[in-house]
Amino acid sequence: MSNKVTVVAGGGGFIGHALVRLLSQDTARDVVVVGRSERPKFPLPERVAYERCSVSDEAAMGKILEGADEVVDLAYGTVPKTSFEDPVLDVILNLPSSVSLQRLASKKRVGKYMLVSSGGTVYGHSQYLPIDEAHSNDPVSPYGISKLVAEKYALFFHRMEGLPVVVVRPSNPYGVGQIGQNQQGFIGAAIHALVKGTPLEVYGERGTIRDYIYITDLASGMVAALEKGLTGETYNIGTGVGHDNIQVLALVEEVLSGVGKDLQVIHKNARPFDVQANVLDARKLGEISGWTPIFGLRQGIEATYREFVQKK
Repeated sequence: MSNKVTVVAGGGGFIGHALVRLLSQDTARDVVVVGRSERPKFPLPERVAYERCSVSDEAAMGKILEGADEVVDLAYGTVPKTSFEDPVLDVILNLPSSVSLQRLASKKRVGKYMLVSSGGTVYGHSQYLPIDEAHSNDPVSPYGISKLVAEKYALFFHRMEGLPVVVVRPSNPYGVGQIGQNQQGFIGAAIHALVKGTPLEVYGERGTIRDYIYITDLASGMVAALEKGLTGETYNIGTGVGHDNIQVLALVEEVLSGVGKDLQVIHKNARPFDVQANVLDARKLGEISGWTPIFGLRQGIEATYREFVQKK
């Protein structure tokens, strides 16, 4: 009996490398990562194949999807900050390729298609906390709008073409791979700022409240949704616990107290594309799969810094 084949588009990045590492531990599964770069940003496990290809190249992707049992769509070319700076580019870089892949996967009759959306941006300003999947969708950033549109197209193909799609909406992931990447990832940016002695910007008096999920917890939640999620359904992946930026910085300073440096914080006005609070209710995924996050925030920060020091 041949192995199950899982194709992960955009699997060479921060979230992708953790997901791929977990998927590859299943010896009955062959994993193929697709990316635009000559090589993935993060090293892949030995059992994982890498294909350099644009997701929007239907001819090349069609060959890759021949015989694929599962597709995970992680391919995205922007982050919330850059999408606000250039909304048109956000649309151009992301929506055509995502819709193209969805249509192609429908034609190839893949067994499962998981679209990785954004729990941090598609809901907009919260009407209640924690936010469940029934909450209204009114995103305030171009990034959130394009993510939501990609979801709508995926569900369109589900209804019209039978695409067996599962949509996942992660909260804010963190882990060692984000340290030093200042476009996204507040915890990584905070650790980097403290270690390097550089200032860190906080928008508003206490910043924003976010649901931070350790990267391996996110990966295990994604695998749970891929394996147990019902097609046509949407699942949050988060911890259900929120922390504002100042609370996060206090924990980072406690964990890194041996560094011997003080964190320099620069307060700026709140940004129009940031919602004040976003905390996700992930009980729907837990009820169907038994998934639950393992890491609390302090434990996750400790693990992040420990791994960061070991890799230096």
